[in-house]
Amino acid sequence: MNFSTLDFIIFAAYCAVILGVGLFVSRDKKGHEKNAEDYFLAGKSLPWWAIGASLIAANISAEQFIGMSGSGFALGLAIASYEWMAAITLIIVGKYFLPIFIEKGLYTIPEFVEKRFSTNLKTILAVFWIALYVFVNLSSVLYLGSLALETIMGIPMMYGVIGLGLFAAAYSLYGGLSAVAWTDVIQVVFLVLGGLVTTYLALDVVSDGAGVMAGFSHLMSAAPDSFHMILDKSNPEYKNLPGIWVLVGGMWVANIYYWGFNQYIIQRTLAAKSLEESQKGIALAAGLKLIIPFIVVIPGIAAYVMVNDPEILARLGEAGQMNLPGAGASDKAYPWLLQLLPAGLKGVAFAALTAAVVSSLASMLNSTSTIFTMDIYKQYINKNASEKQLVSTGRLTAGAALVVACIMAPLLGGIDQAFQFIQEYTGIVSPGILAVFLLGLFWKKTTNQAAIWGAILSVPIAIAFKFVPGMPFMNQMGLTAIGTMIVIAIISQITTGGADDPKGIDLHKGLFKTSPTFNIAAFAICIITAVLYAMFW
Repeated sequence: MNFSTLDFIIFAAYCAVILGVGLFVSRDKKGHEKNAEDYFLAGKSLPWWAIGASLIAANISAEQFIGMSGSGFALGLAIASYEWMAAITLIIVGKYFLPIFIEKGLYTIPEFVEKRFSTNLKTILAVFWIALYVFVNLSSVLYLGSLALETIMGIPMMYGVIGLGLFAAAYSLYGGLSAVAWTDVIQVVFLVLGGLVTTYLALDVVSDGAGVMAGFSHLMSAAPDSFHMILDKSNPEYKNLPGIWVLVGGMWVANIYYWGFNQYIIQRTLAAKSLEESQKGIALAAGLKLIIPFIVVIPGIAAYVMVNDPEILARLGEAGQMNLPGAGASDKAYPWLLQLLPAGLKGVAFAALTAAVVSSLASMLNSTSTIFTMDIYKQYINKNASEKQLVSTGRLTAGAALVVACIMAPLLGGIDQAFQFIQEYTGIVSPGILAVFLLGLFWKKTTNQAAIWGAILSVPIAIAFKFVPGMPFMNQMGLTAIGTMIVIAIISQITTGGADDPKGIDLHKGLFKTSPTFNIAAFAICIITAVLYAMFW
């Protein structure tokens, strides 16, 4: 893709702003050396708008821009269920999970496991999460981001991996969550505006200059099957998104696990000034989730229509014939669109894609280091560690995680629809974790022994369901979660004789009381989500 001087200037300005802001907020205040709360929880000082922006910046990554656009190309708008149902999930997390987490003053999600169950289970889950972040999340984000660099600019995969990793490390390793969260506020502006620019121009190209609405109308008439949210069994992609079961089954497992019990997501809500600020930030993130499909899925559908329309391809000229997406190469859809943008806007869109990658990398690195430092290093290696030692360990851990992820990333080459790949293989372990947390939070009879057995047995249960012929992986996730809950409930009843566990959480009505602002926002988000599903059912 031919970058003009203007494109390079715009992209360089973006890089300079992010690094400048990151390093500025990372500096130690006069007379105060950074402690663990400063590094891992931003001094518990984040306002609601920073939390909301940071949640979206941490979430929207190459998985969405590249992977979800690829799924939009392959199967259409149905993949947007991950985003629109996430909006409802965020409201649930804000009302029912956050009050408990913040009341307990948590640094990490494994820390909750220790307070509710035991140190042994906390350690098991801490090791699991570190492995998941390094070998799946960090590696896949680096791979997909580097795939975009390779497709757009011809940069070899390994150089792209190293460049993105060093960019994220440049400010996040030194500044911790504070640097990550405050740069995310800027990243999300680039991310949304750049994404909207790409969508606008893709639709304008489809309509041959007649505008966005004409382009959208052309998409719906040229690819009507791409605008069904609920797929029927005749659709070859039913195995990934099994119709109505998406709304009532496994999608809830994926979303509640990700938004409620995922360290690199929940960490910024734990860093809020107060519970009310945290809940308002959650509501802002939920509202932004409603527009994400128009930024990442619609361009994928537009690319599908353009590639399959000889007249449009002819209008695109030589640039339109390069790196074409297609069957088995769906994830090339978004990078292919970027190479069609005019000078200046290429720089904006490329900055948006880079912002999505780098913000997620920075968040994952910080959360990986938080879990290792607070749940393993402080617990087993140096119980009397000073604040300075904790911060230093966090930085070293993040650096080590990044090196391993950089080695792993190129090995993911050749995956089609990487977003679906990530969801499917994370889905082997997430149902069991979800079952442990939900019962631990809301059923006082849940015991430590039952939770450990549930977490262990959930994996063979999930693998057993994978061998059921024709069963969509999302249904496997739903059934695994239910099966694990049954196992935990039976063992809990046997071990306690039906009595409450001593570490059970006392729930009371006042704990879940929310502000009028949160309530109004939650109601509006639920209505808008229902309308969107009704329009595109």
